[in-house]
Amino acid sequence: MRRASPLVITIAVSLGAACLLGLGFVAQQHAAYRQPLDEMLRPRLLFDLMRTPLWLFGLGLMACGQVLGAIALREADVARVEPLLAMNLLFALTAAHVVYQEPFGRMLQLGAVLVCGGVALFLFAGQPHGGRLPDPLSPRWLAALPVVVVAAALVAFGLRRSLKVKAILLAGSAGVLYGLQDVLTRNALLTFDHGQNVLMTWQPYLLPCVAVVGLLLNQSAFDAAPLQISLPATTVAEPICGIVLGVAIFAERLQVTPAALAGEVAGLIAMATGIVVLGRSPFLAKPGQTALQGRN
Repeated sequence: MRRASPLVITIAVSLGAACLLGLGFVAQQHAAYRQPLDEMLRPRLLFDLMRTPLWLFGLGLMACGQVLGAIALREADVARVEPLLAMNLLFALTAAHVVYQEPFGRMLQLGAVLVCGGVALFLFAGQPHGGRLPDPLSPRWLAALPVVVVAAALVAFGLRRSLKVKAILLAGSAGVLYGLQDVLTRNALLTFDHGQNVLMTWQPYLLPCVAVVGLLLNQSAFDAAPLQISLPATTVAEPICGIVLGVAIFAERLQVTPAALAGEVAGLIAMATGIVVLGRSPFLAKPGQTALQGRN
């Protein structure tokens, strides 16, 4: 019997991860959207959600998806895995439409396809390759500092904005931190593969801190707006941030031919257009929050 090729296995595992992530996001958003808006960005939001079985189920699905994603990243380069993981947006929006009957018209479908297709095109055209495991104390790790600054700036800028803009910026900030989380996870896996003691480096201890803050930002975005508003920015920011950090920290290289640059620019334009299309959705009112609708 003929065995499946490593590439086919990687694609299957990545799509399985994307499916679990998408379903997990649907369950989490459905639970978080019912929480009061004054719990946004407060640890109390996570503590209250921990008492919600549906949210815990969604968190479990997301954790399983992240495990499958880590397995795929261990077996293949980022450029092959991340575009497939970004398909979680399509799984999530489709599931939300089927299970919760949330509106998912043609414009929203177009926006979702543009976001996912733009991510895939950008990463496919860039084709990161090469790279090596950096020393735990390498100056290359200073590249993580601007990422943290960008995440904080997105939160600060969104605090006094409309509910829609706030949800998008919080989701983008979560995506940036998720990209850093992916890099830290990859570093831990490569360190283990090289036979080194993972616990003797500082990166694994930063990983849960980044994960928890990213989770709080993500749930706050879910609390503010429906899935089609609160998830796309995360879907875009995570793989792009992961690629940039992969180049800066792991010394991966991107294609810089005219065709590759054209593909990368086209991908960015498609992503931006998709976010604008999804951001124009009128379905933003929260039950019991009519006083805030005028801010959108």
